[in-house]
Amino acid sequence: MKIAVLGSGTVGEVLADGFRKHGHDVARGSRDPGKLAAWAQRSGGRAATFADAAAGADVVVLAVKGSAASEALTLAGDLTGKVVIDATNPIADAPPQDGVLRFFTNLDESLMERLQAQVPGARFVKAFSCVGNAYMVNPSLPGGPPTMFICGNDADAKAVVRSILDQFGWDTADMGTATAARAIEPLCMLWCIPGMRGGGWTHAFKLLRA
Repeated sequence: MKIAVLGSGTVGEVLADGFRKHGHDVARGSRDPGKLAAWAQRSGGRAATFADAAAGADVVVLAVKGSAASEALTLAGDLTGKVVIDATNPIADAPPQDGVLRFFTNLDESLMERLQAQVPGARFVKAFSCVGNAYMVNPSLPGGPPTMFICGNDADAKAVVRSILDQFGWDTADMGTATAARAIEPLCMLWCIPGMRGGGWTHAFKLLRA
């Protein structure tokens, strides 16, 4: 597939490299594409603006800070009909409390719901938000494949994302509509607590079924 990864940070780089590893055509978008020149030369991918990257993509990956997500979608242009993988979390600028991150949303509204309302024609799917970037692509853990929790309003879009997660070595648990992002996004808080409290960052969640 043709993939646009929006974001010039580490998460965007890891996911873009993962898509390249699995044979996809990848463009990375940035407000300043020059920041991505070294990545493009190394990876064989393409550096572009947000709008240019998204225009030719089958799937758009939103991999920016949560506080920058709304602006990034505006800069990406017309996303009508496109699958948008939302890897963001609504992390506030305030410092953590006892190892617990602070969010700028509440439990009655997720960031993804805000973004879906902003771009109603796009087909949002929450994914990659409940694990650190080191384990996003083909994680190898003693307990076997970890679980990626996803949600979204469009069943076909979720099927596309599930196929990607299969390639990336994940077990996928579909939690339902976009409303479920209210529960999925706070998993970022839970995932970060061991690291924040000195227990390391080498873990992921797994849903066990009877």
